[in-house]
Amino acid sequence: MDLFEIRAEWTKLRMSRVRVIGMVLAALIPLALGLTLAATSRATCGKFDIEKRDIVEEPCPPPVLGPGGQAVEDDFYFVHQPLRGDGSIAVRVNSMTGRIKEPPPPGTGGGPPPVPRLVPWAKAGVMVKDGVKQGSQYAAIMVTAQHGVRMQHNFTEDAAGSAGGYPRWLRLTRAGDTLTGFESADGRQWTEVGKARLDGLPEMVEIGLFAASPGALTMGAGGPEERFAEATAVFDQVSPQDGTWKRDDIGVELELDGVTPHHPGSFSRSGDRFIVTGAGDIAPSTDGQPIERTLIGGLVGLILVIVVAVTFVTAEHRRGQIRRPGANLAAKSVVIGTVAFLAGVIPAAVVVPAGLKMLPPKGVHPLPVGLPTYLQVIVGTGLLFAVVGVLSLALGALIKRGIVAIIAAVAVVFLPYVLALAGVGAWLLVFTPAAGFAIQQSVREYAHVQGIHLPITGYFPLAPWASFGVLCAYAALVLGLAMWRRSRL
Repeated sequence: MDLFEIRAEWTKLRMSRVRVIGMVLAALIPLALGLTLAATSRATCGKFDIEKRDIVEEPCPPPVLGPGGQAVEDDFYFVHQPLRGDGSIAVRVNSMTGRIKEPPPPGTGGGPPPVPRLVPWAKAGVMVKDGVKQGSQYAAIMVTAQHGVRMQHNFTEDAAGSAGGYPRWLRLTRAGDTLTGFESADGRQWTEVGKARLDGLPEMVEIGLFAASPGALTMGAGGPEERFAEATAVFDQVSPQDGTWKRDDIGVELELDGVTPHHPGSFSRSGDRFIVTGAGDIAPSTDGQPIERTLIGGLVGLILVIVVAVTFVTAEHRRGQIRRPGANLAAKSVVIGTVAFLAGVIPAAVVVPAGLKMLPPKGVHPLPVGLPTYLQVIVGTGLLFAVVGVLSLALGALIKRGIVAIIAAVAVVFLPYVLALAGVGAWLLVFTPAAGFAIQQSVREYAHVQGIHLPITGYFPLAPWASFGVLCAYAALVLGLAMWRRSRL
């Protein structure tokens, strides 16, 4: 293969009006659908208007952002006092109990009252936090319902301690910007669980006890469903005990009147015994729209890429125009891959930033991502189009019959993806070419975050680039087989 052969194949492609139109549409359809969805999407939340004395709908507020700019959940009950400079807090967690609201039986109203149970990531412990503003820096060491002792900070960082159990002593020490968490089974022998460095932590912080419980998650017919859950922790042997303890139900939701707390937490004290009840979570948020949802029209564009790629090679079989079999196919792969890449990356480069600008004012808030992930989604869309185009071209060269090759390409690329979204098996996105769709995944799965991590909710079983590698391997294998077969002609 040389530049002359690539130029010859490029000429063949652009001289076919039907294929040129097909590739143009492969780019225009995702572009048009993406911009249309961004322009027409809207999400509203109810709010009580005092002047009108009625509920009004307004665009939903933006998510809380953590220190790293990511969307976070920062909802818990905090019993605290100020700490100036270095210091520490130590407690014994005697027990933790909880309540979960069960789903109502079919055809009934509000359902039964909450039942006594803890969700796995219910948590309670001690915390240092930069004030009580949602999203501010923090470090905490805690006991969880089913995941033992954990040291966590700034929402995304997590270190595991022992398997836990009660009673369990916890201690959190501050030295400058460094927070160190310890645990003990007897209050005498302490084991370090982890360290956290909170850059720029002010001299004055809040230090105290907390309790939180994410909701109980289930997968319903309409998608993930969350039910109310809360956790109650009993603390004693709190050190230090002097000073005035303040209480804040951080992030508590309000009723539609904008005043009454919805599922408020609580605090009570009897001598050395502190009882703290809280709901909510302290973790990265999974409640939002991944930025790749704006590229839903790309599925139609990919089908057009498949059709163009297959017919680009099968037309020669009908006309007997194959001269240098291997070089000819390699040159075609370069041409179709390049054109398909442009058909994918151009609309992605327009739709994604446009969506991020157009959606928030209308109450739809895509989950924020860093620059590397942002570029991965855009460039990855072009790469997905390119490799699917090469795979389809290779299938066309092997099968030789256009309609059969198109059906085969659509089946191997889309059928496993559709089945996985329908819940048949996420493993299909590990061992089939459909794994390549993960290159568009922008959300990250955290081990310490409760969530329904399924393809339908935006999560793939393999990391984005590893999954894309599976698609590339299939394309290389089929292309190599097609070139070998052609060389024997």
